[in-house]
Amino acid sequence: MGKVYLVGAGPGDPELITVKGLKCIQQADVILYDRLINEDLLAYAKPDAELIFCGKLPGYHAMQQETINRSLVLHAKKGKTVVRLKGGDPFVFGRGGEEAEALVQHGIEFEIVPGVTSAIAAAAYAGIPVTHREFSSSVAFVTGHRRDGTREDIKWESLAKGIDTIAIYMGVHNLPYICGQLMKYGKAPDTPTAIIQWGTTSIQRTVTGTLATIAAIAAKERIENPSMVIIGDVVRLRANIQWFERLLSSSAAAGATS
Repeated sequence: MGKVYLVGAGPGDPELITVKGLKCIQQADVILYDRLINEDLLAYAKPDAELIFCGKLPGYHAMQQETINRSLVLHAKKGKTVVRLKGGDPFVFGRGGEEAEALVQHGIEFEIVPGVTSAIAAAAYAGIPVTHREFSSSVAFVTGHRRDGTREDIKWESLAKGIDTIAIYMGVHNLPYICGQLMKYGKAPDTPTAIIQWGTTSIQRTVTGTLATIAAIAAKERIENPSMVIIGDVVRLRANIQWFERLLSSSAAAGATS
């Protein structure tokens, strides 16, 4: 019997993977990887490792989740060392819990290798600390979309009134609704809001506004997923401590003059 490692690849910058995660890639016989992982990481795989793409696009899945679960079990039962490589962290909106349950049901040994989750990393690369002694002592991670056919179960009133910083994954498509719900339940319309597209990568882009204006700004700027939405007073700090996009601009300017 083989073993499965559910590995978080981090948010996009390949250098943000953990040491343990990189070792798993190097030792794997089979790697099932998602769309949002940085494919530079696959260069660390063994030459004879089997690489299986199972990414998901809006409205299209290269592999259904049930098929992914079966594939993990199948390869492990063949005695393989299997890595399930996921963007961010496997247990933060990564379906790692579902895959772990499937492995337990089939008696497959596994380990969870946490990754740097996109909400924290993308915000940090945009110069936004999700907590701050003066501005935020609480953070909520929220999915920006729900599985088709499920009831609305996001606690909008609790988020609006009880959380200082709200980090929303993949929320661009539903942004007008999200902002409307938060304002409906008491979040101030002038609450600072940022959207970070392709966070931690060389094409990172950040737009800012308020809860009342950010949906229109995102539409005007043609912001799309993958993006993180950060809502809260901590967004104000970006004006002073943004660093990564300045670094990108400096590098581009240096390249243009060389």
